[in-house]
Amino acid sequence: MSGVGNPVESARQMAAAAQQQPTIWKHRHLLTLEDLTADEISLILDTAEAFSDVSKRSVKKVPALRGRVVANLFFEDSTRTRISFTLAAQRLSADVIDFTAKSSSVSKGETLRDTVRNIEAMGVDIIICRHGAAGATHLVAQNVSCSVINAGDGRHEHPTQGLLDIYTMRQNKGRVDGLKVAVVGDINNSRVARSNLHGLLKLGAEVTFVGPTTLVSRGFEKLGARVVHDFDSVIGEFDVINMLRVQRERISSNVFPSLQEYSRLFGLTNERLNRAKSDVLVMHPGPINRGVEMSGEVADGQRSVILDQVTNGLAVRMAVMFLCKQAGEADS
Repeated sequence: MSGVGNPVESARQMAAAAQQQPTIWKHRHLLTLEDLTADEISLILDTAEAFSDVSKRSVKKVPALRGRVVANLFFEDSTRTRISFTLAAQRLSADVIDFTAKSSSVSKGETLRDTVRNIEAMGVDIIICRHGAAGATHLVAQNVSCSVINAGDGRHEHPTQGLLDIYTMRQNKGRVDGLKVAVVGDINNSRVARSNLHGLLKLGAEVTFVGPTTLVSRGFEKLGARVVHDFDSVIGEFDVINMLRVQRERISSNVFPSLQEYSRLFGLTNERLNRAKSDVLVMHPGPINRGVEMSGEVADGQRSVILDQVTNGLAVRMAVMFLCKQAGEADS
């Protein structure tokens, strides 16, 4: 491939610039957005843009990670994230192996530390890890030499979801700085909300968390979020509305009277959307509970960029794997 229009060459140029300015990107792992700078987040987004046209080609593959091995370690169920990481790795020409806890030695009592060390010993270069315990990916990174990318750890963070959300906002709005973003729903249990908050604040956006008092703690104000419990009173303010799934599997008590009551107060319907800005973006990380977080008409409507989020996830995850592997090789 020539350097003209070559996403790998564009990405390499960005990585070379990062090596000249080590404060921009020097991370072997991606575990959180909280610890990244605005420049580092922007570099990931710019690198993702360089890779974005790969999915539009007849041959959807570039040689950036040829000969490398990526292991998907998912200790929680996943559809979109697992498939997205798999496709992203394959489009970088990496070999991919899949791990599920239910069919592994974990079910026989093997520790997480022993599991990841054994998998790395098989020649794995990048571990993609999703785990139900907050901080589990940090433990993995402390016990291996290969790169580790957090695909969601408990209620902590889901950094690549945060990045693809921000990428989608920038793609559609042309900027992130100054955007007013609402994240609506089950904030307390959401790792996506936390990653959105950290990334958006770093890039100059204003973030409002919206939901019932039982699902949105005032403690998030200490992290820089505005907290609102009346959706209708603020819906006209936002440039972006990111709706979150009610995570019933993480809720141990009755935090609202019924799903119908929750939907009435916080669900995004056409009637409610008509009171928002005419160019507002509607987002959702999925999976959607139609009729709860939003109506089917809104999910499939003209203001929805939900499928764009899915598409952009591939480019973002390609960028993250590429940059982390580059940094790991520079360290070795």
